[in-house]
Amino acid sequence: MNEWTITPIFYVVVVVVVVVVVVVVIVVVVVVVVVVVVVVVVVVVVVVVVVVVEVVVVVVVVVVVVVVVVVVVVVVVVVVVVVVVVVVVVVVVVVVEVEIVVVVVVVVVVVVVD
Repeated sequence: MNEWTITPIFYVVVVVVVVVVVVVVIVVVVVVVVVVVVVVVVVVVVVVVVVVVEVVVVVVVVVVVVVVVVVVVVVVVVVVVVVVVVVVVVVVVVVVEVEIVVVVVVVVVVVVVD
């Protein structure tokens, strides 16, 4: 082989090696970019899901607290109304009983005096 045949082969080998290196670098860069994009998308999705879940949990807790407060207020109001009604009924019954006793005593006194 003379110098004229070795030089073109050397150039071909150099060009092939450079092309292979460039292709490998491009593939590695594309793979790294794809991996980074996938990781970013996964992180964003996880953050959004966590925020949404936290919001849902907060909303559920607020709704439960409001329902419990409303139930407690309703129970307290019902108990107060029942106590007031019982007291009024007892007072009315006692007053009516006293009036009946007074009327009976007056009638007895009037009958006895007569």
